[in-house]
Formats: sequence, structure tokens, C-alpha cells
Amino acid sequence: MSELGLTLARLAFLGLLWLFVLAAVLVLRRDLMQPAEARPIALGRAQRSAKPPKMKKVKKSKSAKVRGAKLLVTEGALSGTVIPLGSADITIGRAADSTVVVDDDYASSRHTRVFNVDGVWMVEDLGSTNGTWIDRTRITSPTALPAGVALRVGRTTLQLQK
Repeated sequence: MSELGLTLARLAFLGLLWLFVLAAVLVLRRDLMQPAEARPIALGRAQRSAKPPKMKKVKKSKSAKVRGAKLLVTEGALSGTVIPLGSADITIGRAADSTVVVDDDYASSRHTRVFNVDGVWMVEDLGSTNGTWIDRTRITSPTALPAGVALRVGRTTLQLQK
């Protein structure tokens, strides 16, 4: 085989090798992306560059207790567990000091917080890696939790029942 033929064969092999690496990266990227129906709404260019709005602190009134409200674990290792809700915040995560300790590799140590604001139960993601989901929507700011709707933390699913 001539020197030119050998060089062209080496370049072709190198090109095929790079195509294989690129294909592997694209497959991994696709597998790591969240499902299309769960993606947050796309923001316009002006909204992306703007600073996020500051949250106003809401005073919790002690008279805003919702009696009889509870969180029911419907899926996961704690399935069937009922967590009564009072005036105190409920934290969910792998940390031992969490109110609800979930033994789940997909949950962060301090994953999410459930709290009451004027009789409305709110959920806030605490900077978790895999996110907190209400139904099929990933939440990025404190969000109201409707009764009977699935709240997903890792592999654990909970429901608010009044």
C-alpha cells in the first residue's frame, strides 16, 4: 500500500472514531434531558437576561392552621405513610434532620419544603439536583400544592389530602 493510501486510511479511521464519540455524547445528552412535557415554559430573550424577581417574605399567621390536612405517601419506600400537617414546616430529604426522611438516591439531603401561607399549602424546592415536581411540572419557585395532585421528590410521590 502506498504512503498516500495509508494516510487516507488513517484519516478515515480517525473520522469514524470521532463520529462514534459524537454519537455517544448525543445519546448521553438525550438520556439526561428531562422529558419535553416537563420542561419549564421558555422565556423570551428579555426575560432570560433580566434578574429574577425577589420574593417577598410572607408572614405566617398562627391562626392560619388547616386542621385535618395531611400528606399521604403514595409511592416509594414509605408508601402508605401519613404525615399530619400543622403550623410547622415539613422538610423532605435524605438528611436525618428532615421531617420526612426518604432513603432515595434521587433525593437530595434537603430536597423540598412544604409550608402553609394563609391556609394555602406551598411547596418550595431547596436547590435539589433532580428537582421537585408537581404533577408533570418541575417547580422553580414556591408553588401552591393543590389537594390530590402528585408531589414527586425523587422516587417518592406524595399527595396533599384535606
